Amino acid sequence: MTFPGPDQAGGAGSTGLPAASAPRKRKLIAVGGGRGGVGKSLVTVNLSVYLAQLGRAVVAVDADAAGANLHALFGLARPRPPTRQALEAGAVERVETAVPGLELLSALFDAAAPSAALRPGRRSHWSQLLGRLDADYVVVDLGSAQAPWALDVFDAADVGLCVATPEPPAVEATYRFARALFARRLRRLVAKERVQQRVLDRVFAELGPAPAPPALLAALGKLDGPLAHAGAYELRRAGAYLVVNETRVRSDADLGPAMQQLAERFFGFDLQYIGHVEHDDAVWLTVRRRRPLLIDSPTSKSARLLERIARRVTALTAARPDARPAAPPGPPPPPGEPRRYTLYDALGVARGASDEEVRRAYKRQRELYSPGSLAAWSVLDEAALGAERAKLDEAHDTLLDPNRRRAYDLSTFPDALAQATPARGVKPREPSAEMALLQAEIAREIHAATEFSGAFLRRIRESQGVELADVAARTKISLAHLRAIEEENFGDLPALVYARGFVRELAKILKLDPAQVDRTYLRRMRKGLESLGRRVE
Repeated sequence: MTFPGPDQAGGAGSTGLPAASAPRKRKLIAVGGGRGGVGKSLVTVNLSVYLAQLGRAVVAVDADAAGANLHALFGLARPRPPTRQALEAGAVERVETAVPGLELLSALFDAAAPSAALRPGRRSHWSQLLGRLDADYVVVDLGSAQAPWALDVFDAADVGLCVATPEPPAVEATYRFARALFARRLRRLVAKERVQQRVLDRVFAELGPAPAPPALLAALGKLDGPLAHAGAYELRRAGAYLVVNETRVRSDADLGPAMQQLAERFFGFDLQYIGHVEHDDAVWLTVRRRRPLLIDSPTSKSARLLERIARRVTALTAARPDARPAAPPGPPPPPGEPRRYTLYDALGVARGASDEEVRRAYKRQRELYSPGSLAAWSVLDEAALGAERAKLDEAHDTLLDPNRRRAYDLSTFPDALAQATPARGVKPREPSAEMALLQAEIAREIHAATEFSGAFLRRIRESQGVELADVAARTKISLAHLRAIEEENFGDLPALVYARGFVRELAKILKLDPAQVDRTYLRRMRKGLESLGRRVE
């Protein structure tokens, strides 16, 4: 049965096309990526149900070239595959489901005759049909296909969802899909340029059909600089959203953020993680009952997690304009040129990170690059994993040692350190050559056994061009107390508990280890107070 569109209510022989005078602002959501059996149909069906329950007109499209089966999850009989004439005319069957507002466009492909179903002419006909569907949302299940037509639909969608499971084959397939998506973008980019097509063919012949984007851009840069720059521009626009299904343990739930980090680091690809779905027998039972999970078991944990993902997808479609966003402003980075990768980048922390933040990040990153890491499967071999762990060890040892950290900052960020802008926003004086020499000298004096006296704290402050009045304004510590700290006039300082707070705040302003400064300076303060005959608690 073919259901009429709103403009043809009650009519017969409807094609399901919208009225030309009042088209809907349709949102296209594509679900694909990865291998078969990871849960793309589960996500497609329940996302469609959620949108329909919001009162939207939704069409779920089964475009799985390996065999359409969404109808079974709705408890419907298999529709008859459309003929080529029906595809050309747009008169395909949109089957009404038990969910109000949700229709199913099923069996675009017949698994029994895939070669006929995938002819170029037929692909173009049904692709055009997707653009004419009258609905608020069109949710397309692309299956595990990575053919050009599937990549084009995924890339043109308002939101493209990749579904993976915590298994090496599924993780590898997801990364392969991301690489294939970028390779397809490049193919489209040179579709009308024969010379550049030959250049691209040559590179693919050398590197394989879907190499890592950085390697691809580096190879292109040697043959065709403008094409490599255009490719770098396209890479900045490419992206997808990741859903991890069938999670069982804590490490499975952490797989999504880890894959997002690795895809950005080693591919330059924006793979944004938006949620996971736990392993749940309720999913299996609803499939057996041939009913969507959100209808049959809406209170199950897996249903609530799917609803959370659906809410995020809805927010994404509402936030995005009708046209695809432009690339970020500014010129693309030089193709093939490695980005400066610092010890802070290795741990994923900011330059002002505390020791505790460094320790937590180190533990997290060591797990990510451990032997047998699931997220790193197919991205890094054992040798590369070992190199990353060595980098993490270096970052851990350097950033937790105040002397080594300051020396590293001085060599890695000379421009920033020359101005010595304190972490808390204190404005320094203009740098000078003498000041830079003093900074280098002091950096050599700071180590794990350094004792911070008042005079040494003054030297550090002056080397950074920080005025005592600026410190007072920022920390709200009086100038008299700050001077007493630097001059070690312990009798002018308040009780030890308050003096400790003053010293720690000063240490933070000067980018020193507050614990070490506190420990060594207060030891001197206790001795000084005892020499004055004052009781120290």
